[in-house]
Amino acid sequence: MDQPTIGILHPGSMGAAVAACAATNATAVLWCETGRSTASVERAAQFELVPVATMSELLDRSDIVIGLCPPAAAEDLARDVAGHQFSGVYVEANAINPERVKRIAGLLEPTATVVDGGVVGSPPVRGKSPTLYLSGPAAATERIEALFAGTAVQTAALGTEIGKASALKLAYASFQKTSRVLVALAIGMAREHDVDQELIKVASKRTDSYLSEPQYVAKTAARAWRWGPELEEAADTLASAGLPPEMLRAAASTLARWNDAKDDGSLTLTDALDRLAQR
Repeated sequence: MDQPTIGILHPGSMGAAVAACAATNATAVLWCETGRSTASVERAAQFELVPVATMSELLDRSDIVIGLCPPAAAEDLARDVAGHQFSGVYVEANAINPERVKRIAGLLEPTATVVDGGVVGSPPVRGKSPTLYLSGPAAATERIEALFAGTAVQTAALGTEIGKASALKLAYASFQKTSRVLVALAIGMAREHDVDQELIKVASKRTDSYLSEPQYVAKTAARAWRWGPELEEAADTLASAGLPPEMLRAAASTLARWNDAKDDGSLTLTDALDRLAQR
């Protein structure tokens, strides 16, 4: 099979790195630079993505389009793609709940073929190797597996049912991200009584506990603007299954206190805890 042309919508920290891996087995990886931020332009240049001027050009030239954007924008993005009558493979890789993935498939099919995707792990840079879980039509998922063969992005097919990959992504995120929020709250409580260092010492005796990694609180704060919406998606998934969503909604509400720390790599643990306490 000839190497496909790939379109990425849009190159955030995860999307740009994943797209760069796809370039190994593609003719080119395109992105639309119109209306994007300076940070996006710099990121795309860093990963050697090919800029195009319009969404129409990207969709006309692409055989496979990968959607990786903030969850709230996922359906609007798919609606734009559907409006251009895109007829290739559309990988819905956003952290959204299975019902939304199915709605998006309804928007794009039968003109396009939709593959449900969920990335678990950190962006594929500096030795990191996330897994892209896939579910959807077998022939299409096989094309995506071939696209990432031999790259830092591992793939795993979960069957033909749209929604499975997203369900797995959110199930994992609901545990991992809420656990990080609980760490921040526990350390914040201990700090209020001047026993935070003692708490960390207690936790360090258990190397399998997130509580033994207090330095990650600052990273959690910087990622809160993305993690909060993911947990809201996970809460919706719980509710649709008849399971209580309140814990995840509370974690999302807590993360919202850090929304103004978006991607701030200079935060310290003290900074993050002060913001959490709204000082």
